[in-house]
Amino acid sequence: MRRVAKRMSETLSLGVLDLVPRLNDATAEQALQQSVTLAQHAEAWGYARYWTSEHHDMAELASASPEVLLSHIGARTTTIQLGSGAVLLPHYSPLKVAESFRLLAALYPGRIELGLGRAPGGGPHATMALSGNYLQHVSKLSESLAALTELLEDRYMYEDHPVTARPIPKLPLSLWMLGTNVKSAEFAARFGMGYVFGQFMSDADGTEAVRRYREGFIPSATMKEPEVMVAVSVLCAESETDAMAWSRDMAERRKADGKEHSTEPNPGTDSVSVSRTNDSAITDDHNEAARHYAGTPEQVWSQLQQVSLRLDAERLLLVTAGPDYERRLDSYRLLAEHETAIVQ
Repeated sequence: MRRVAKRMSETLSLGVLDLVPRLNDATAEQALQQSVTLAQHAEAWGYARYWTSEHHDMAELASASPEVLLSHIGARTTTIQLGSGAVLLPHYSPLKVAESFRLLAALYPGRIELGLGRAPGGGPHATMALSGNYLQHVSKLSESLAALTELLEDRYMYEDHPVTARPIPKLPLSLWMLGTNVKSAEFAARFGMGYVFGQFMSDADGTEAVRRYREGFIPSATMKEPEVMVAVSVLCAESETDAMAWSRDMAERRKADGKEHSTEPNPGTDSVSVSRTNDSAITDDHNEAARHYAGTPEQVWSQLQQVSLRLDAERLLLVTAGPDYERRLDSYRLLAEHETAIVQ
């Protein structure tokens, strides 16, 4: 495993958002081992964070429990930040989420980032089997977020009795909301969380959502200033021809298999789970530039810089499916090596 200098850029901080795909009919065991390999290489190449998602009853994805996978990966890495992209809060008790991630924060001090979402993360039957009436739960998200933030700040009361989410880590975890429009941005601002704009899931460019987040941000005990990340879909290759061909191939395969999964809780509302990759957008000329960046390292890096400048966001999460695991890994490596000429 080749190592590059830790700081990839003075202006950009890159991270990995891993959907844990089962590429080319890989088993769940193989897909999970590939996620470990990706996290280890990302750490060695200087990526700042590794985040993973939550999905339910989706045959092509292999992670339904981010906290379990993060615990496993934390034991096999040493410095990289570990986060969820995202824990789908409407399904769960805020106390249980707080306890699970505080336990992770105690195991891996200073490394844990709790990303929250409000999409179902699966089809209707899986959603109902998981938590019953999802729409009822998501309508109470504001109350759940209030309870979760109070638990993480040790000021939660239940029937006038204090309840503490234990264990209490020495170093607090950071709290983020993922989303694709102003609804999630407003939640993040109201509760003093960081905001992750899911560009790879959205036709919007994020400008309005990020503006509303920054303007409405209320400082919290854990975050004093608004902080923004952007999640984008990328595929890097040595040549532009290869990158574009592989991207088209991935899009055509997903379209043929009927594996595009909507993340919308209901029409007109925000979606915040990464329940699908955005390869299908490559076949749409209008959406391609906004959703998926394919090309050489130089070309992709230039596009990432444009995103960073447009949204004034130095931290980017990269979603890369790839036609196979080797080329997925190569895509992350090429970007890291493009920015860092010094090989350790």
